Amino acid sequence: MASDPATFLTQTFTYPPYDPQWQIKWTCLGPPDAQPIVFMHGTPWSSRLWAPYALALSKKYCVYLFDNPGYGQSKHLSPVAAAAFATNGALTNQAEATAALFTHWGFVSRSVDHARSMHAPYVVAHDSAGLVSLRMALQHDCVYKSLILIDVIAVGPWGLPFFKLVADNEDVFNAIPPQMFDGLARGWIRTAADKPLRKEDEDMLAEPWVSGEGRPGQQGLVRVLKQASKRISDDVERQYHKIGESGLPVRIIWGKEDNWLPCERAEKLKELIGGKTEVVLVEEAGHLIQLDQPIRLMAEIVRFLGEVDRL
Repeated sequence: MASDPATFLTQTFTYPPYDPQWQIKWTCLGPPDAQPIVFMHGTPWSSRLWAPYALALSKKYCVYLFDNPGYGQSKHLSPVAAAAFATNGALTNQAEATAALFTHWGFVSRSVDHARSMHAPYVVAHDSAGLVSLRMALQHDCVYKSLILIDVIAVGPWGLPFFKLVADNEDVFNAIPPQMFDGLARGWIRTAADKPLRKEDEDMLAEPWVSGEGRPGQQGLVRVLKQASKRISDDVERQYHKIGESGLPVRIIWGKEDNWLPCERAEKLKELIGGKTEVVLVEEAGHLIQLDQPIRLMAEIVRFLGEVDRL
């Protein structure tokens, strides 16, 4: 998956401004006055997973890409922030920081004057970004024009055995020699795909977790997996019905061969959200549906956005 300079994250948002803890890298491409779309990545990925989709849709839409705090190019600015990140399985800090980023971009919010805000964005969320995007809407007054949830973390039960193994042996995993850890990380990443990953795609997915300047590196991935072992969503799951009741167009897309999050979760999430939410199951696609079935996924995204455009 070659990188196009148009998708490079050239902008920086620091949060919170009074006591900086996070440095979020982002970019925007496409006509600035067009309908905005935000692509949100999950764990342990980065915005590069969405880059080809963003580039294709930027011919019609104003597309936003960013790396979550602690992922890709976005950094923790203090040991305190890194430690808080590792224990925040509920993802409340990511939701808070990303909601602030949406405000920084000028998107409409129920808590600010609409006359001074841009129109609401389409939001496309994958993996843990599902829980983040739902928290943003329900707990931070973020307003979306539509929401696409793709193989998302949003409903329990949680916790792959590997996550718990890492959390219970944090020092051991941090002490693994870098070359051996690289092999471990790559082996785990491969389990997210239904088809063999191309080397360039595997390199792209693994690169942030290889130790190097400006990267989260080995300790960063251990923090991410430790956080994933503590995932909590019970407090917000009982509010999902408010999304459906609001009339927000929601489409759930799921890889039928997802070994990380079984596709039965899609139906459970649909029932919790309610409204006119629909589920699309994609054959021969695992958790990394973006790489397993890119043409089918793009077709589903474009089809849904077209439906919303006509509303």
